[in-house]
Amino acid sequence: MIRRSLALAVAVAVAVAACPAAAGAAEVTVFAAASLADALSELGRGFEATTKGHVVFDFGASSDLARQVLAGAPADVFFSADRAQVDRLEKAGLVRAAGRIDVLANTLVVIVPAASPLRLRGPSDLASLPRIALADPEAVPAGVYARTWLESVGLWARLRGRVVPTLDVRAARAAVESENVPAGIVYRTDAALSPRVRVAFEVPRETGPKVLYVLAPLATSRSPLTRPLVQALTSPAAAHVYARYGFTVLLPR
Repeated sequence: MIRRSLALAVAVAVAVAACPAAAGAAEVTVFAAASLADALSELGRGFEATTKGHVVFDFGASSDLARQVLAGAPADVFFSADRAQVDRLEKAGLVRAAGRIDVLANTLVVIVPAASPLRLRGPSDLASLPRIALADPEAVPAGVYARTWLESVGLWARLRGRVVPTLDVRAARAAVESENVPAGIVYRTDAALSPRVRVAFEVPRETGPKVLYVLAPLATSRSPLTRPLVQALTSPAAAHVYARYGFTVLLPR
């Protein structure tokens, strides 16, 4: 009886040691632009299913996430909505130039509440707005892109006092969804995900700012999942997911 119990205990110990969950599955932390939340969450679930590891996402304004990384936040991968934030980390030695990858592009759109009677057909119509929501135009990529475009069409000086700055692009969309502001400027992909807003007009890619998403593993990462995750997020399968969410994919497909 004692021999049988001992054998059972050994078998259980071996099974527990062989189980990644019990032994502590590997984890990888991704800091990513808020506009990538839906696509990356889907890709993260698929990655977890095949690796049995765990992906932790922190979504927000790329500028704020970069600041956290510079302050020592424990991230493994950074997926920014612009090049400038990755440049900051590279200059600080936290990103290697050879490791950064241009993955996606996007387009700005002007949105209004879905039921709004407001008809905006082009930039000149924005001059009549009492308020307009943007992600913070001083720091957040979506807001910086919007400000750059408004400057290029000669409207920034007239509109800057009416801008409602928000934490990130999703917050700008939420301000329009709630009808607290009559219009906002967000990414096309964010507008497409909400039935509570409609696109008044799209900023032409030829005349608008180049909206670019850059992926980079962080030089300080110690997770064994960092490299496999970067490969998964830049794979042909991932490219199809990004395209389904409306992004322009810059990867080979």
